[in-house]
Amino acid sequence: MIYGIPSYDLPLMAAVGFLSYLIGSIPFGLVLTALSGGGDIRKIGSGNIGATNVLRTGNKKLAAGTLVLDGTKGAFAVFCAFVLCPFHTDAAEALAAVCAVAGHCFPVWLKFRGGKGVATGLGSVIALSPAIGLCCCAIWLIFARATRISSAGALVAFATLPLVMIWPGHVPPSSPVYLSGVLIALLILIRHHANITRILHGTEPRIGQDRT
Repeated sequence: MIYGIPSYDLPLMAAVGFLSYLIGSIPFGLVLTALSGGGDIRKIGSGNIGATNVLRTGNKKLAAGTLVLDGTKGAFAVFCAFVLCPFHTDAAEALAAVCAVAGHCFPVWLKFRGGKGVATGLGSVIALSPAIGLCCCAIWLIFARATRISSAGALVAFATLPLVMIWPGHVPPSSPVYLSGVLIALLILIRHHANITRILHGTEPRIGQDRT
């Protein structure tokens, strides 16, 4: 058994993971930008489908909508796991959170070229633990405002997530929820490898600055 899950329940867990991946893979930034007449977001700015790049279209409401919807799909995936797996809630929700973020980063509809998972990751973490999720949001906002670099805020928020989960989150390191937090943090940090390089070189665009 894995985390107390008997072998006969593994197909259900696999189904939860696949459903969460599909939910996470919905490219709201691409869809909203196209519906608003803004064209293909992948041809604008950094080419990313997330809210930060949508903001580069100049449409703040569209960017806010993308941020909310990307976060909501992470939370919704965790909620679906809660409903579908009442006997293995922690493990199912943890799996759903990771798969939703993976779906956003590697959506099957876009040849596995998606976003960086920040909003979806925050939505997933908030659903797993509102206190921990809101703490990460606060860290993100504080560092993004201090540096005027959105990616810097996201990197600090998720780099510290495993520590926040232990204290003040009180999540045992042996729990599936803690493992999901570590995996989400690693995935988001890896997806930001180019941003990390630009930050170190002092070339990362600041909030309000266009990226060519």
